[in-house]
Amino acid sequence: METSEDLTQLTPVALRHLIRSGNFSGQTSGLAAGYTQANLVILPKDLAYDFLLFTQRNPRPCPVLEVSDTGSRKLHQMATDIDLANDFPKYWIYRHGQLDEEVTSVESFWRPDFVSFLIGCSFSFESELIAAGIEVRNITEKVNVPMYNTTIPLQSAGPFHGNMVVSMRPIPEDQVIKAVQVTAAMPKVHGAPIQIGNPAHIGIHDLAHPDYGDPVTIKDGELPVFWPCGVTPQNVIMQVKPDFVITHAPGHMLVTDVKNTSLKYA
Repeated sequence: METSEDLTQLTPVALRHLIRSGNFSGQTSGLAAGYTQANLVILPKDLAYDFLLFTQRNPRPCPVLEVSDTGSRKLHQMATDIDLANDFPKYWIYRHGQLDEEVTSVESFWRPDFVSFLIGCSFSFESELIAAGIEVRNITEKVNVPMYNTTIPLQSAGPFHGNMVVSMRPIPEDQVIKAVQVTAAMPKVHGAPIQIGNPAHIGIHDLAHPDYGDPVTIKDGELPVFWPCGVTPQNVIMQVKPDFVITHAPGHMLVTDVKNTSLKYA
């Protein structure tokens, strides 16, 4: 088993091989710094068009990086040497809208009608925040980023509807503008924050108990800053209750071969 120090030095393909072999199943925040990470939704083909339309109508929480060919476990753009059924550290299996299983491989569940959606992840901009001199508390504390359900409504498409999920990072007040500028330049991984400093305004009343992930310390002089989150589709799936859907486990992303710098505005 690799140590955490060893893991931070791995290339994306080496990290995927470690995950594929079953030797790493942890969360991926802080790993392969500088490379884009991605969320996952795998749906039967008969739901794929409506879900694609849903993502296009809600690009902030659901920025699509790539869509697979039907039945394929490969990608064309975001990574080579890839197996979508094994290269995420953990997967969640939903049946009829309920989380039914957590597994480290979905190979045994794979069907020829599956379509996989890779969705941008805020882990991708964390290394850019750090490079700008902004601490990322979940990385410092070695925990998963806190994520919260909100009252922010999404635009519906077909059966897909629901509210946005957000991730939160505490930012010193004098660095908030810089954090906004850094992340606004990366719209393919959620872009600028959607709310700053007033969690109750978006229906969050207890920062110490996130709906997904882990709580982090918020120090004096810091504001909670909220970004749209790629866990949003999982919240939507629980509302729609399709027969069978696969997602990543929150915080357990695919590390791609694409550099974050390629996602920035020119």
